[in-house]
Amino acid sequence: MNPHEVILYPLMTERSVNMIENENKLVFIVNRRADKHEIARAVQALYDVEADSVRTLITPKGLKKAFVKLKEGYDASDVAIRLGIL
Repeated sequence: MNPHEVILYPLMTERSVNMIENENKLVFIVNRRADKHEIARAVQALYDVEADSVRTLITPKGLKKAFVKLKEGYDASDVAIRLGIL
């Protein structure tokens, strides 16, 4: 899958801002068919950062949410500023 097909958009909530600042995690709404490896590759291709771990869940609305923890040396705040969510 194309990285732009995998990651639909970043999620901007109070909780996600807290995760960016305190846990070095980014939150995205992703394609339901994408697996964790595809999500990690898409984040690396689109934002030039490496994912340490990816956790996913399906929301009650049927959307797939991905929590991407970045590796040491990469800052989630920098990526959030580039995306315009901080």
